[in-house]
Amino acid sequence: MNNPLLQAWNTPHQLPPFDLIRPEHFAPALEQLMTEHLQAVEAIAKQPSPASFANTVEALEAAALPLQRVSLVFHNLCSSHSTPELQAVERSLAPKLAAHHGAIYLNQKLFARLDALMRQALELELNEEQRRLLQRLHLDFLMAGACLQGEARREFAACVEELAVLSARFGQNVLADESEYALQLRDEAELAGLPPSLRNAMAETARQRGLEGYAATLARSSAIAFLTHSSRADLREAIWRAWTTRGARPARDNRPLLQRILQLRQQQAGLLGYANYADYALSDRMAGTPQAVYQLLEQAWEPAKALFAREKQQLQAMARKLGLDEDIAPWDWRYLAEKVRLEHYALDDAEVKPYFSLANMQAAMFDVAGRLFGLRFDERNDLPRYHPDVRGWEVRRHGQLIGVFLSDNFARPGKKGGAWMSVYRAQGLHGGVSLPIVVNNTNFAKGEPTLLSFDDVRTLFHEFGHGLHGLLSHVHYPRLSGTRVPRDYVELPSQLMENWALVPEVLEKHARHVESGAAIPPALVAKILAAQNFQQGYATVRYVISALLDLELHQQTDGIDDADAFQDEVCRRYGLPPEAGLAHSLPHFNHLFNGGYAAGYYVYLWAEVLEAEAFSVFERHGDAFSPELADSLYRHIYSAGNARDPQRSFQAFCGHAPSASPMLRKRGLKD
Repeated sequence: MNNPLLQAWNTPHQLPPFDLIRPEHFAPALEQLMTEHLQAVEAIAKQPSPASFANTVEALEAAALPLQRVSLVFHNLCSSHSTPELQAVERSLAPKLAAHHGAIYLNQKLFARLDALMRQALELELNEEQRRLLQRLHLDFLMAGACLQGEARREFAACVEELAVLSARFGQNVLADESEYALQLRDEAELAGLPPSLRNAMAETARQRGLEGYAATLARSSAIAFLTHSSRADLREAIWRAWTTRGARPARDNRPLLQRILQLRQQQAGLLGYANYADYALSDRMAGTPQAVYQLLEQAWEPAKALFAREKQQLQAMARKLGLDEDIAPWDWRYLAEKVRLEHYALDDAEVKPYFSLANMQAAMFDVAGRLFGLRFDERNDLPRYHPDVRGWEVRRHGQLIGVFLSDNFARPGKKGGAWMSVYRAQGLHGGVSLPIVVNNTNFAKGEPTLLSFDDVRTLFHEFGHGLHGLLSHVHYPRLSGTRVPRDYVELPSQLMENWALVPEVLEKHARHVESGAAIPPALVAKILAAQNFQQGYATVRYVISALLDLELHQQTDGIDDADAFQDEVCRRYGLPPEAGLAHSLPHFNHLFNGGYAAGYYVYLWAEVLEAEAFSVFERHGDAFSPELADSLYRHIYSAGNARDPQRSFQAFCGHAPSASPMLRKRGLKD
């Protein structure tokens, strides 16, 4: 078989030749590349020469590149453009890929070479980045069981393989539940309360699915918009129940899978000498311990509950005014909150969204990147793409090409929910310049034109912050590039970028009415800014309980027998208000069971502490585009990758260690 995955990619910037790649190409290509990678690693491990940085560490980096090139294409397509055929390949390959990487990490001769280098690191003539790479690689091996012997090694390897299978199944089950569901609406009574932009998007969704009328789906932007605007409580409840039962339906029940995943993780942690999986996972993060995470979450939890109680009173008053039941159900909350927002801030989503077209907001984020970092985005319609929705840009900094940026913005069947950034190729300078190929995925409801809520705008800027972290990376080794930083630091560049979506001059320049082209009125900008803390009690309570649930879950040394009962008990113990509902029930909590955030969902709040502190530097300066601060931001945050300790990078920019106070004030949880 003529396999394009095994050939040179004679495409612009060596992007994958998506038009030639078929699901059946992946298994033979990856199996061949795994064999070749293993042979290269074995040669490194068995060479007679004493270990050196070049013949061991740099050699390992180089040996991994051919397999990485193809596996990145595979994993990206499994998330963004999956098919039943590709899912079958994923189920087959997941344990093989896990076993392959496990075999490398458990190679005793290879680890002995790394260990010898680590012991003499201070005597070696290494620069800061090389020393950091050696340290991180050595730690990778330790965390993957390199020190284990005999039966313990075999047991750990078996855990890794089974976890890969279960994680893939978990994600596929959630994807199937999201992709298959559509609430079909046919008459005007069923559309009551829905603004024109949402109706248009739902009509387009129905057309794409071959349905008459309109269709509401479980794409996040579609579901939340429906819960916010629909006047029909029965239909809101239908969407809410479909959303909250993803991954828990009889045909595809994730609860047995997640229970087994938790058992295997605890088994791994125990083999490595940790009391529980949370201790293991946090040992390589900025937080360090579960206690440090609890301390942060508890600072937010009680103030958030108090604020939630005040918000509930507002919603009950609105329910009385509308002649509705004061007993608020979870599917009523967003609907009533929107009515309160209209009354208190005179801020109507239907009035706001025409100023926030996707096209204008992409132009806004490119403008921000240009003013801060000297970037220019030149669209190229001839770049290879895996779906017609994908767009591509060459990215230049001060005129020099630094990477390729892809965006895939719309929800569709076969694409997992949520929003995320990924790479098709990581940046690196060693052995020749490796231009990064970065992709941002969102799941907006496609419309003509596509109009965004302000939450959608923040999501767009958030993922663009991750994208810039990948594009602006300027390090020698891909293992340390871009987003390859501790999990509780990786969200800093993304959450920090959200702030520029709120800068008045950005809004005044780019928030233009989709029909008239008129600039957004200053009074409307003022309303948007004034409403930023609206419903922060609701948002914070739902986020923090998810983070607490994650942390509690990964400290259970004996696993859990009943996922629903465990979830309910944690919510009861912490006093979650029933009207809030859970943002993430365990059976569809992809972050924990298919997304790398196990014992790590707290990281968004941790990074928010860093982000609020970092943006306050710009606020104190009085200029969101200060050239001096932008240069410092580039050097210490966006370009530094993991080439030095992120704690040092952060302090180099801010001048001091972070405090939670700016974050609490920003959320309205502290005066």
